[in-house]
Amino acid sequence: MADVADERRVLESVVTDLQIGGERRGGATGARFDVEDPATGEVIASVADGTSDDAVAALEAAVASRAEWAATAPRARGEILRRAFELLVERIDDLALLMTLEMGKPLADSRAEITYAAEFFRWFAEEAVRIDGRYAVAPAGNTRLVVMHHPVGPCLLITPWNFPMAMATRKVGAAIAAGCTMVLKPAALTPLSAFALAGVLEESGLPAGVLNVVTTTKASNVSEPLLADPRLRKLSFTGSTEVGRMLTELAAPNLQRVSMELGGNAPFVVFADADLDAAVDGAVLAKMRNMGEACTAANRFLVHESLADTFAGRLAERLGAMKVGRGTDDGVQVGPLVEAKAVAKVGELVDDAIERGATVRLGGRAVAGPGYFYEPTVLGAVPGDARLVTEEIFGPVAPVVSFQTDDEAIAAANNTEYGLVAYAFTRDLGRALRVAEGLETGMVGINQGIVSNPAAPFGGVKQSGVGREGGHEGIHEYLDVKYVGIAL
Repeated sequence: MADVADERRVLESVVTDLQIGGERRGGATGARFDVEDPATGEVIASVADGTSDDAVAALEAAVASRAEWAATAPRARGEILRRAFELLVERIDDLALLMTLEMGKPLADSRAEITYAAEFFRWFAEEAVRIDGRYAVAPAGNTRLVVMHHPVGPCLLITPWNFPMAMATRKVGAAIAAGCTMVLKPAALTPLSAFALAGVLEESGLPAGVLNVVTTTKASNVSEPLLADPRLRKLSFTGSTEVGRMLTELAAPNLQRVSMELGGNAPFVVFADADLDAAVDGAVLAKMRNMGEACTAANRFLVHESLADTFAGRLAERLGAMKVGRGTDDGVQVGPLVEAKAVAKVGELVDDAIERGATVRLGGRAVAGPGYFYEPTVLGAVPGDARLVTEEIFGPVAPVVSFQTDDEAIAAANNTEYGLVAYAFTRDLGRALRVAEGLETGMVGINQGIVSNPAAPFGGVKQSGVGREGGHEGIHEYLDVKYVGIAL
């Protein structure tokens, strides 16, 4: 449990001005906005509110640094990332507390995220020196083919509030390793982790202008002028599908490279032969990580009819035993949602399901304030026309739907516009392979409730986005391919 003195010390250690070209600025107008602790509703920080002029200044700094940074030796880029990895690990307690204060997740979850975030820097530190190409003899024999990779150029990186450190490091780490400069726009709800990350990178030796941070309460202040500028060559966005579509349209006139990690509606499928203990353990992880506020969170629990009632009861028992409270308090496993609007949206979806015939096995109500809490909730016998079957819940609510056959389960899992991740539990290897191949998602977890891994390509299909982050694939999102033909 953190005390008030620790909280004050950590908050006072963060510089909350814009970072542009290696300088800290208060913003063109001097305007600021408040950051709240979602567990109490209290203001914990005041942050510079950037304008379009600030965004353009940040891009100009990135452009000015582009050539020198691209020419920096890959090993040097990797060593900066390695030092940043070590600093993140060294300061995990303070960084986790900062994250809990601005976002709400329990300290144990925040520590896990800092560890995960740091691993992206370690991974891309190693990838920086493995940017390869190829040499080949043309089929006709009279030409040699050389393929090389170059940094794509200045990037705009837009990160969400739910994983404020990890969503930044998996973009920033890849860009640094590839030799790109960038403008980072973190979410207005959780900007403090981004400022702390920028400080770590500066301390690790990242040159001025390579990473520029612009916070704002009006996202279009950054996205619109930068995407209209042909000097910007890459956009990476994590957030809602609706906003992703709009940003893609803005990027189209200048044909900027686009990576989109968007919404999800993850099915969690439990077959009749599943290990029920493992399935319930996996369900708790897949649903309750980050209070369900994750694009990878299990959104629909499709359970074979022979297990559906038992599974719902076991899951309700597990979630009902989880302690709800402020993330800094001892033993808390479920923190607040990020803001009042999130609580209202979750309540609306739950009420709709109940009105359509779902049964409440656990919870089903918002928790009285202060703060923005919703009870861990399990709903049984959820009808197929309930809104939470098709809409992303983003809260601690587990709707259970039964099925009879494998084909029915796969069809139900695929019956969504989204295709980010799916989970399946079965002890039959053949079934596992058939299901993995049949699911229309970019990622599949077999007998596990978490798939995120810096060494694996993270991303979806359909309306869940384009491009991949992490893995060997992640750095190539920030590289252009050049072919050189040499006549003999």
